[in-house]
Amino acid sequence: MMQIGDVVTERVFPINRGLLKAYANASGDQNPIHQDETFAKSVGLPDVIAHGMLTMALVAKFVTDWAGGSAAVKELSARFVKPVIVPAGKDVDLTVSAVVSEVGNGHVRLDITATSAGVKVLGMSKALVVKK
Repeated sequence: MMQIGDVVTERVFPINRGLLKAYANASGDQNPIHQDETFAKSVGLPDVIAHGMLTMALVAKFVTDWAGGSAAVKELSARFVKPVIVPAGKDVDLTVSAVVSEVGNGHVRLDITATSAGVKVLGMSKALVVKK
C-alpha cells in the first residue's frame, strides 16, 4: 500500500545530440537551438538544448512505466525552469524521481523531480495516477 512520503525509484535517461535529431525529425520541431551549436550560442544559450517536450515525454515515460501504463495517468504537469544542455559528443542525464504526496480514493499524487547535471530543469512537476 502506498503511503505519503514513499519514494519512487529514480531513473536516468541519457540524452545526446542523436536523440535530439531523432526527436526533431519525429516531432517536426527543427528549431536550430536544438541542433546547431553556433546558432544556439548566438542567441545566448550555453550550447544546444533539448526540446522541452522531449524532457516532458521522458518524465511521462517515467510516470507511465511506474503506473503500469498510460491509461492510469490522469494528470501530468510541470513548468520548464532550466534547459537541458546537450554538448556535442556527450550523453547528458535527465534524472527523474518522485515522492508520493497524496493517497486517496484510488489515486496517488506524485511530486516529481527532474534534474540534468545536478540542475533542476522542471518545477512544480506533478502527476495524478490511478492505483489499484
